[in-house]
Amino acid sequence: MIHKVVSRSAKLGDSCLQEIPRLLSKDEIRYLSQIDSVKFTLAVLLEFGLIAAAVWLSETWWNPLTYGLAVIVIGSRINGLGGLMHDAAHYRGYSNRRLNDIMGEILALPTSASMAGYRNSHFAHHRELNSGNDPDWQRNVGLKEYEFPAPPSSVLMHIVQYLSGLKIATALGGFHKNKDTRDIAAAVARARLFFFVALLASSIVLGFWKQILLYWIVPLMTVFLAIRYIRSVAEHYAVEHENVLNETRTVMAPFWELWLIAPWGLNYHLEHHLFPSVPCFRLAELHRLLMTRDPYPELAHVTYGYFSGLLRDCASARQFEVAAPV
Repeated sequence: MIHKVVSRSAKLGDSCLQEIPRLLSKDEIRYLSQIDSVKFTLAVLLEFGLIAAAVWLSETWWNPLTYGLAVIVIGSRINGLGGLMHDAAHYRGYSNRRLNDIMGEILALPTSASMAGYRNSHFAHHRELNSGNDPDWQRNVGLKEYEFPAPPSSVLMHIVQYLSGLKIATALGGFHKNKDTRDIAAAVARARLFFFVALLASSIVLGFWKQILLYWIVPLMTVFLAIRYIRSVAEHYAVEHENVLNETRTVMAPFWELWLIAPWGLNYHLEHHLFPSVPCFRLAELHRLLMTRDPYPELAHVTYGYFSGLLRDCASARQFEVAAPV
């Protein structure tokens, strides 16, 4: 019974049940939704390349500074791989869906997630945006770090808690305990189990278990989780919740913030919810087009800066509650 219910979630698609204003023509949507597999592949290679370079530099010139920088780079690049996995979950990586899903599962491994399980939960999130039936929203109900308004000092304190690893159980437990994220095909589950067991065994036999701990587990449990918390707040909290154009936000930020927190168009979260068929590489173009179409410029929630505008939004937000799930 659970398998039927959960598999149905992904099959229902990623279109929001709320009414979306007609902002684009069908031809414009079709044009913007074209998949660019070459760009996607290059983005994947870049992210894995940056991780490899960070490990090499830290190992070659080992000291606390180079290791600390490596942890920041690797944690942020795991976030980047998660962003690309997110595109694959929406079938935006490759036109060949089998190839798309295989690559999506590979990209999900460093984050500890399964793309198939993520897709189940994430599509429900898109359909039931910020409602009692939104699994992402329900996962955070009752958590102090997701209650707003909150002063900047409080938000920064929560970021530090995630960065220090104090919120591992909250962050990973909440995601992996979700029945949707656990319900994946047997073949995917077996492949994931084989990978993790083989990685553990080979790291012990060949003696690189320390590198696994230093360059995967530590960045994953600290920097990655802190970034994911910032993104979660930026994407769906401290906004007006009056209509579909301000149920989430777009964040315009300097390059270093985007590289660290929201690479591959993750800052254009409002545009993504409106048009999930548009690949990450074209979300900036989509944003510029929507800014010329009423009522988007008047109603869209656009924030400037993750460490400036977002903190101000968190402090000035009104309290928002949703109905219980049905």
